[in-house]
This record gives sequence, structure tokens and C-alpha cells, in this order.
Amino acid sequence: MLKREFPILEFDDDKNAFINPDNIHKRIDISERAVLCFFGDAVEKLKREHPFEIKYTIKFETYFYPVYEFDYNGQKVVVVHMHPGAPVAVGMVDELNALGCTKFIVCGGCGVLSDLPVGNLLIPVSAVRDEGASYHYLPPSREAHDNKQAVKCIEKTLTDAGVRYSKIKTWTTDAFFRETEKKIQMRKEEGCTAVEMEASAFMAAAQFREVVLGQILYAGDNLSGDSWDVRDWNLREDIRETVLKLSIGCCLEL
Repeated sequence: MLKREFPILEFDDDKNAFINPDNIHKRIDISERAVLCFFGDAVEKLKREHPFEIKYTIKFETYFYPVYEFDYNGQKVVVVHMHPGAPVAVGMVDELNALGCTKFIVCGGCGVLSDLPVGNLLIPVSAVRDEGASYHYLPPSREAHDNKQAVKCIEKTLTDAGVRYSKIKTWTTDAFFRETEKKIQMRKEEGCTAVEMEASAFMAAAQFREVVLGQILYAGDNLSGDSWDVRDWNLREDIRETVLKLSIGCCLEL
């Protein structure tokens, strides 16, 4: 019986949904490796530095997402510029998987709930599911969890590059204007180091579709003090370019 007190808890594990991604997209000749990047500036610079072609365009009602396939030092890798939010996150995994992508690395930024310096690299290994999309991909639970293969690959890539990182639990929320003082404190008490809008949804969709997916975030704005400190986190072009390149390197090793 699916019926529950709250609709968000009514999970159905039937993969044969009324509309499936392969009803919309057919498999194409494309790299199985894909980087989902939230940094438009870094993607544009990558386009100036490496040969690429637009292999496909994923069309949402409000935005068209070019699916770039780069020749990155002799290897093929897909890169898509992402928009924030859990529904877009799971939708992109579903649609790229229908095209033929099976190995994903996500790179983005996040708020921090402790005094981490801007730019510190973070690997989410678990995420509090305070968003709605993941509940359509996994049974109800408080947290979603990482893919061990992807995390191991990310750790090796960052270690080989001499980059320090932390493995963390993050808080995924749908509503960044509803991060109240009490909620922040509660999430800190349960071990969350960061807050963002997609991690738990990415984890859930990847498990449901049986694809490999890992995430690299960098520490951005700070929510650990008495007031919000934006720290110009979204203007750190050098950090964003570095994280994208590390993500591509990791994806090519998956």
C-alpha cells in the first residue's frame, strides 16, 4: 500500500513510470562520462581552451541545456552547465542517462555551517534529505548516501593533485530563504558541515538509475556566525575553474 499520512512519503519503486526518460531521448553516440557543473564562467572558459561539439540539447520549458562533449587532452567527456535545485538535478541525471551517460561527477559550491575558509574542497558522503525530489527515487529516510566508487576516485584525484579536502555530511534544502537559526543549529547538531540544494537528490537519483555519481563542492558563504557572510564566494573564478578541471580529471578515471 502506497498511501501514507503525507504524500511525500508515498514511494513507489516501480521503474516503469508513465513517462520515462527514454520516451523523450534516444541513446546517441556520446561519452559515458559526464561532469555536471554549476559554474557557467568556468564552462565558458573551458570552451575557449578545448575543442568541443554540442552533441545534444536538453530542452526544459524555461531553458535549453547544451550537452557539450569536449576533447579533453585526447579523451572525450561531457560537460553540462547546471542550474540550482533538486528537480533539475534528478532530471539531468535521468535525461543524460537516457542518452548514454553512466558515470557522473558534480561540481558546485555550498554554504558552510562551520568556519571553513572559502575554497576548501568538500566531498559529500551523506546528505540530510530536506528536499522533495529524492523521495520519488528512494524510500523515505533521513539521509541519502554516497557512491563508494566515486568517492574513492575523487579522493585519489585530489590527493594526487596535492589538494586538501574533507569528507562531510551536508544539508540539502529546497528553500534557501528558509534556513532559519533553529534549523541551522539542528543541522549542525546532527553533524552537517554544509548546506546546498542538490546533493541528496543526486545521490538518490544515481542509486535509482544504478549509475556512478560523486560530488565535489567548495566552501562558499558562511552561515555559522551571528549573521550571513557571503564572502564573495560566487566570484572566485580561479577556484571554480580549478574545481571543474579536477572534476573532469576524476570523471575520466571513473
